[in-house]
Amino acid sequence: MQAHQVLTIDGKDFLVEEGMRLLDFIKAQKLSFVPSICYNESLGPIETCDSCIVEVNGQLQRACSTMIENGMVVNTQVEKVKSAQKQALDRVLEHHELYCTVCDYNNGNCEIHNTMGEFGLEHQSNPFKSKGYEKDYGAFYRYDPDQCILCGRCVEVCQDVQVNETLTIDWKRNEPRVIWDNDKAIDESSCVNCGQCVTVCPCNALMENNMLGKAGYMTNQEPGLLRSMIELTKKAETGYGPLFAISDSEAAMREETIEKTKTVCTYCGVGCSFDVWTKDREILRVLPHEDSPANHISTCVKGKFAWDYVNSEERLQKPLVRKDGYFQEVEWDEALSVISNRFSEIKNQYGKDALAFISSSKCTNEESYLMQKLSRQVIGTHNVDNCSRYCQAPATQGLFRTVGYGGDSGSIEDLEKAEMVITIGTNTAEAHPVIASKIKRAHKLLGQKLYVFDIRKHEMAERADKFYKPNPGTDLVWLSAVTKYIIDQDWHNKAFISEWVNDFETYYESLEPFTLEYAENKTGISQAELKHIAKQITEVNTLSICWAMGVTQHRIGSDTSTAISNLLLVTGNYMRPGTGAYPLRGHNNVQGCSDMGSMPNTFPGYQDVSDDEIRHKFEKAWNVSLDSERGLDNHEMIDSIHEGKLHSLYIKGEDTGVVDANINYVRAAFEKIDFLVVQDLFLSKTAEFADVVLPASPSLEKDGTFTNTERRIQRINKALEPLGDSKPDWEIIQLIAQSLGVDWDYKHPSEIWFEAQELMPLVKGVTYDRLEGFDSLQWPMNDDGSDTPLLYTERFNFPDGKAKLYPLEFNIESKQTEEMSLHVNNGRVLEHFHEGNMTYQVPGLKYKLPRNFCEISEELAKEHGIENGARVKITSKVGTTEVNVQVTDRVTGNYIYIPLNDQNEGAPNFITDSDVDKDTNTPAYKDNYAKLEVISKKGESPIPKHNSRFGTRQPQISVRVQDKWNQSSYTFPGKGGDA
Repeated sequence: MQAHQVLTIDGKDFLVEEGMRLLDFIKAQKLSFVPSICYNESLGPIETCDSCIVEVNGQLQRACSTMIENGMVVNTQVEKVKSAQKQALDRVLEHHELYCTVCDYNNGNCEIHNTMGEFGLEHQSNPFKSKGYEKDYGAFYRYDPDQCILCGRCVEVCQDVQVNETLTIDWKRNEPRVIWDNDKAIDESSCVNCGQCVTVCPCNALMENNMLGKAGYMTNQEPGLLRSMIELTKKAETGYGPLFAISDSEAAMREETIEKTKTVCTYCGVGCSFDVWTKDREILRVLPHEDSPANHISTCVKGKFAWDYVNSEERLQKPLVRKDGYFQEVEWDEALSVISNRFSEIKNQYGKDALAFISSSKCTNEESYLMQKLSRQVIGTHNVDNCSRYCQAPATQGLFRTVGYGGDSGSIEDLEKAEMVITIGTNTAEAHPVIASKIKRAHKLLGQKLYVFDIRKHEMAERADKFYKPNPGTDLVWLSAVTKYIIDQDWHNKAFISEWVNDFETYYESLEPFTLEYAENKTGISQAELKHIAKQITEVNTLSICWAMGVTQHRIGSDTSTAISNLLLVTGNYMRPGTGAYPLRGHNNVQGCSDMGSMPNTFPGYQDVSDDEIRHKFEKAWNVSLDSERGLDNHEMIDSIHEGKLHSLYIKGEDTGVVDANINYVRAAFEKIDFLVVQDLFLSKTAEFADVVLPASPSLEKDGTFTNTERRIQRINKALEPLGDSKPDWEIIQLIAQSLGVDWDYKHPSEIWFEAQELMPLVKGVTYDRLEGFDSLQWPMNDDGSDTPLLYTERFNFPDGKAKLYPLEFNIESKQTEEMSLHVNNGRVLEHFHEGNMTYQVPGLKYKLPRNFCEISEELAKEHGIENGARVKITSKVGTTEVNVQVTDRVTGNYIYIPLNDQNEGAPNFITDSDVDKDTNTPAYKDNYAKLEVISKKGESPIPKHNSRFGTRQPQISVRVQDKWNQSSYTFPGKGGDA
């Protein structure tokens, strides 16, 4: 039972739950106005501004950091409180010049403006004085020291929320200021441009560059004229009251020109939600909220700033049809006629299974549903797939085998609750930055243990308590050996296994080969370390394991994913907060795209096409007959083209000719195919092979839903009209279906969603009105209409409610040869996404990372006599890529790393072969070997010095406000002094 305390505020008694801060209670109850400029509920007390002073039991105290105690007597309205608050506010204005009407931040949310107005401050006792520093303009935001009140919010969010540890305040200066690293310019520091400092800044000290000179009616002025306007305003107004009245009116006028639309990020699978501010077609800012369910106030550089692609001049705006070997712009009617005629001709000549469809993980759930419906209902084939085949299908397979659902066990917040997190084959800080921040925060502040397994050193490896570099492709071995050792030592959770897990004995027998000696020999991890890992795992109460493409993109990706789940089951790390399996989804809607049935073997909701009862349900709903055999997946489609069996391919929002493995083979297929339709934002490399190219709309130009890595369904809302003659993907698919004689008549994506959820027990009961604003739901839905943030709290998703341990073996041999001796790894970087079609349209990202590169070790560079910037040719058995090298200690020996973000000669998939995971056909992108030839021995470094990786972080806890208080010039308000 929750204990309560009696609290008296301004003579009135209240019953308050234990553990509540005084300021939070005052604000929640709306009892009286207490200023609190430095306080932010997402950050907690920082204690720098002193404006929240109240009287507690006769003493002046900061309300933000005061915990309520039983019998506490508080006064907020007495004279000495008001006097102390005014003194604190005067100090704030000494550091911040009020020129609200001509300020880009005058949008109704300036906390200094609002505080002064509500307090009723008419004049300041101490005049504003410049600190004497220049403004600092970074690639995405600028810092104005003269407007900075040194509240420390930016430092707190950088140090202890984002945990990039770039910002500090140098309190020892004569004029203290926020500094980046050890006093570097923004663009020369370790700043990753997540933008969280800008988000939490209470005023215009930190602002997005896109806002400057664009937000207000009188803000786009040259500096000299702006200064004259500021001085004129000061002279004309006798007090702050009239000044605020004018600026409030101007702020209200801005509401008529600036739209604020809630949407969800279209990059990785974290599912960050925020308001996007637009003015006409200009994107001014992105503003996350505490109510944002997956990210709260957090963002990364792409979600916060990388939206320039929406208005790129390279956007497709009209359909293209190839005529006489060249593309020509045409009207929609002509493009649709070509498609319907060719689809019909091919179906009539070769049969329905001569056509195939590739859906997009960038598009909405509704668009995925329509793509597979077009394939199945209109054409009659199960030949439909999506890019989960390239990355997450093995993780899904491993979880379906063992626990029954192919998704994250819990929510992102569960990763913060875990006593121990293990990451395997995931560069989380660059691929899923917001999730990484949750882990980094728990590790830094809450004592969480962090163990990282990867063949390449990255930020998470640097921060880890233990970093292990197993030999490539051997994670299954150490996982199984550790599990076997735990059982051998009688450390396994016998009670959990007895109640909740089947097949223990059979599974344990299968572990016989996985001795510590065998594991040491295969993985390179010593027996002593393997024992240490096992002991650490069994000594914590809650363990969560995250993994990504470093696991799944191997020939045994499904089996390794299964081994992860086996270990969690043996140790009882499911069914509780802070436990479970977290395969981190790479795209914004790769989870949802699969959920909605863009898979060759499942209808929407992972309902098997071979199940007669399920198939009959869809046949009845769609009034068609459907095959009982699965269709072709992405990998099989390409083979089928080469075999002369597949004659038509419709690709939506996927640059298959860049992102698939062995792209020489893939592009050769595109040259052979009879008819290729590509639907995209840009004329991608894949589109260059097409017969028809259809101009689609990005997420800001449509409505719909996305499902993130934690199974969270969220709405996106249209912020802009489609550019030119482009259309939302769902409209295009419907037009194609109609041109083929089907009477689809969806007026809005909500109608598509309603139809889909009626057929999908997984999400039945999720409706658009339940997803209003920042509301969200996590599948599976329960009969009572509730959702399931944490899976398996009562049972596993099998008929008897028990999980299954799944026996495994390891019989993979390395493909390394004497000639092909370099292991080629590939993956993501922070600054770009996937092949870069969207992010290379963003000038700030191109400035930070203008081109692709190849990381090589110092040993390999010395062996070949090359330096940073050298041009090299990397050749495998299937192809060659040319790229400039970055010499680094992130890789060692004969390991090299090439990011994914290249569409031209530096694309890594020129050298990845066609080997796949044996269970899912996911390409083994991470299992390739090559040789290196030197083209030039040195050149310009491919990673510029103004990239964040060359900065020097300055870790500390919070803002170190004690350093401020220790200044001789500081006095607590109400105790004398003006400083």
